[in-house]
Amino acid sequence: MNKVLRSVGATLASAWRLSPGRLITAALLMMLGAVSGPLLALFLGVAVDAALDRRTDVAVWTAAVAAVSVLLSLTMEHFAHIFFFELGDLHKQDTERQLGDLAHGPVGLALHERRDAADRFELLRQQSWTLGQSVQTVLTIGVLLTQIALTALLLARIEPWLLLLPIFGVPPLIAGRLAEKRLERAELATAESTRMSWHLFDLALSSTAAKEIRLFGLGGELRRRHGAVRREVDSRLRRAELAGAALRLTGQLIFALGYIGSIVLVVRAAISGERTVGDVVLAITLAVQTNAQAAGAVALAQALQRNARAFGWLSWIRDATPPEPGPPADQTPPAVLTDGIELRDVAFRYPGTDTDVLQGLSMRIPSGTIVAIVGDNGSGKSTLVKLLCQFYRPTAGEITIDGADLRRLDPLGWRQRISASFQDYIRLELRARSSIGLGDLPRLDEPGAVERAIRRADAEGVIDRLPIGLETYLGKSYDNGAELSGGQWQRIALSRSMMRDDPLLLLLDEPAAALDPLTEHALFARYSDAARDVGIRTGGVTVFVSHRFSTVRMADLILVVSNGRIAESGSHDELLALSGMYAEFFSLQADAYR
Repeated sequence: MNKVLRSVGATLASAWRLSPGRLITAALLMMLGAVSGPLLALFLGVAVDAALDRRTDVAVWTAAVAAVSVLLSLTMEHFAHIFFFELGDLHKQDTERQLGDLAHGPVGLALHERRDAADRFELLRQQSWTLGQSVQTVLTIGVLLTQIALTALLLARIEPWLLLLPIFGVPPLIAGRLAEKRLERAELATAESTRMSWHLFDLALSSTAAKEIRLFGLGGELRRRHGAVRREVDSRLRRAELAGAALRLTGQLIFALGYIGSIVLVVRAAISGERTVGDVVLAITLAVQTNAQAAGAVALAQALQRNARAFGWLSWIRDATPPEPGPPADQTPPAVLTDGIELRDVAFRYPGTDTDVLQGLSMRIPSGTIVAIVGDNGSGKSTLVKLLCQFYRPTAGEITIDGADLRRLDPLGWRQRISASFQDYIRLELRARSSIGLGDLPRLDEPGAVERAIRRADAEGVIDRLPIGLETYLGKSYDNGAELSGGQWQRIALSRSMMRDDPLLLLLDEPAAALDPLTEHALFARYSDAARDVGIRTGGVTVFVSHRFSTVRMADLILVVSNGRIAESGSHDELLALSGMYAEFFSLQADAYR
């Protein structure tokens, strides 16, 4: 109940903040429609008694008032819906904005790498339509409570014991709440499978995956797996819905018994002369309305439960990433690096796990240095890159920038001094100019900035092949869009990483995985020149991760990472002389190319 009340309060507060005028107008129109139903029953009863007593004037004006009540009942709700829909759209957009802020607001990646968070994001995506109806649901609850109160007063006017009739509406409410809880548990339990079904569905429609699907004959297998997952999800949800339907039916049967009993007793009282025919008409009309109110209450209770669940998921996501412990991030990055970057006994484990991914890392990277990180998959290379970007804070130890604790640097300010390209780069299907220029948003429209980034990334050949150069739309999302190969997309991503002229840290995490070795070697030669230029101007450090040892030999310092530790460090020649892991890996790759 507390969750429901909190969601009601949050909905009303949001509606008031977004458009108080629409909220007040919709509420007034709904209230006018709300009182019309019970008043219709009252005036119909009076009109019937007046007609039977031959009081024509009373019968006429009460019938007229009843007609006006019918008109109000039919029209007020219609006009209120206009404002409801507008408010609902505003509220849904505001909630989606909040969801976007929650997804991209945290400075770290913890929220994006949690399965339970992914489940709730998926559920919110599925249930987004409930957010658009939440304002109408909350106001309709107020209308319904008003109708129930008026109905109770009129029933008490006939017989006090008729006040028991609305009480028979409670079992359907309880049954509806229990049914919604069953469905909520089933939805949470199937959220991961639902995400898998959407993934398989997206794969089937993906132009990128189409080649492999046809080559390996995966179409039937994808359909089979998608069907199996959907059957599993649908079966569990169907069982929950059937159990809920049985509960709701039980509640409605209890109400039906009270409803029929009340009508029978009032009719018997009228036959014995204790009540008038008008009282019978009033009781029957109110009983019909009570039935509708009970059914409406059940539906609204279910809607409120759905609304409360959606707000609960939002609140869970909002609370899922509390501020990381440590000193306040109140310092700005230096203009240039004079000393460099140092790791002091750094350890790290991902939230919710009990195993250190990195442990005891200590090293110093002098300003202007080009560093290569090599190691097996899962050794901790990319995790180290995440720490340098302040996507996570170390579990133990510290990272310093010119002697200042990285945790003390404002994350957004620090990232503005970082340029990076990742193996899992994004494909921004925009104009080529924008897809590259977004690497340094403030300089997106600066003349020559995009062109310089393209030259640094050696991507002129990609741009020259586009129909209208930098103004060409990329991707098949557009009728005249240019579809690029994986290597061409990677060149675009590399160009984006070259947009910033004065980075203090240039990170390249497997940035050329889609390129052939010779092209990668030429690219890194150009990268090295650009990195040394950055080092001269800002003292910036370049860190790149690669599995190709012919490339990393260009680095000033090579770090061999194994099981979360730095196993070896030194220059290419120094590491070969050690005859350790690096020498073994280098020899194996060299043999493969012979």
